[in-house]
Amino acid sequence: MTRAFLIVMDSVGVGGAPDADTFFNGDVPDTGANTVAHIAQACAEGRAEIGRSGHLNIPHLDMIGLGAAMAHASADPAPGLTAKPEGLYGVATEVSRGKDTPSGHWELAGVPVPWDWHFFPDEAPAFPNDIMDETAHLCGAGGTLANCHASGTDVIDQFGAQHVETGWPIIYTSADSVMQIAAHEEHFGLERLLQLCKDLAPVLHEMKIGRVIARPFVGSVDEGFIRTQNRHDYAIVPPSPTLLDWAQEAGRKTYAIGKIGDIFSMRGVDDLRKGTDDVLFDHLSDVMDEAPDGAFVFANFVEFDSKFGHRRDVSGYARHLEWFDAQIARLLLRIREGDLIIFTADHGNDPTWVGTDHTRECVPVLGLGVGMKPIGNVSFVDVAASIAEHLGVPAQGPGRSFL
Repeated sequence: MTRAFLIVMDSVGVGGAPDADTFFNGDVPDTGANTVAHIAQACAEGRAEIGRSGHLNIPHLDMIGLGAAMAHASADPAPGLTAKPEGLYGVATEVSRGKDTPSGHWELAGVPVPWDWHFFPDEAPAFPNDIMDETAHLCGAGGTLANCHASGTDVIDQFGAQHVETGWPIIYTSADSVMQIAAHEEHFGLERLLQLCKDLAPVLHEMKIGRVIARPFVGSVDEGFIRTQNRHDYAIVPPSPTLLDWAQEAGRKTYAIGKIGDIFSMRGVDDLRKGTDDVLFDHLSDVMDEAPDGAFVFANFVEFDSKFGHRRDVSGYARHLEWFDAQIARLLLRIREGDLIIFTADHGNDPTWVGTDHTRECVPVLGLGVGMKPIGNVSFVDVAASIAEHLGVPAQGPGRSFL
């Protein structure tokens, strides 16, 4: 039997989405956004020198075929990514009308989103009164705070003191289809926050809001507030069985690393492991040692997106790409005959772009375990079909295998 590993480098897009002109950051269309190419250009031009220096140094991804794959998406130069490919390489295009976490991951797992997501307007107040009243009622608070579009770090700086004083939850959103609720782990209570988000999620899901996200934090007015790792996403359930379900139904053990369990509402997941990206790579290495024949491992590394893309931190994004690339050496020591490892992404988040939202881009599809294999332009759903073929399990989605 064989094993398969699907590793999502969250937001590591490569530009060239054919419908980028219909997606926006503020009033600016995403036409021309290119996360990897623009980071590589910034590095080559000395504009990404904080904590690192020189050309973007990601030899493992480039060896597999990243530089060669990018040419299938756009003609944007990517200085330093010139290696002759030795693995499977190409790019994938999304059809779902979203540039967010659920849309990208569900489609990679074989299920395009069959509806348009609902979004809250970028104005204050952002949420309708009945939703705010229900939120306060469910947690027994006298009201809510913020009710706007905001950065998760900025909003706790602005409202943290008032939250501690009143006990009212901080409610905010973004350009994604989300409601986010921030609360202090001690003053409000972590379990109380998680229960609030769980209770509120069905109401939001009926509106086709993709996720209700618990954003706990700690700290004080004097020392400042900081978010913890106890985030939890309450995502709408996928509308049909995904690759995780296909594998599980075929008797294969499934592993979810990172926020995969949240994204898929734990459907099709046997083993869940969470943590920061450095901890997640430890988990991934351990699972490569432990996973039995026939296993399917689905991993997400979110900090490209959450720490650097949204914050438009070019140096930080470059550092994280270089850190991640160096970790791939650990996987190469553990790969077994019959393993398939696919590296891809769910959308873009160009840190050189305007605004703070994701960017609509094609994503790389890079593979180890099948030799050098150019696949050109494929669809997100083809990733699921290919992994299903490799595992020998029936594919239930619309994709076609590129293996």
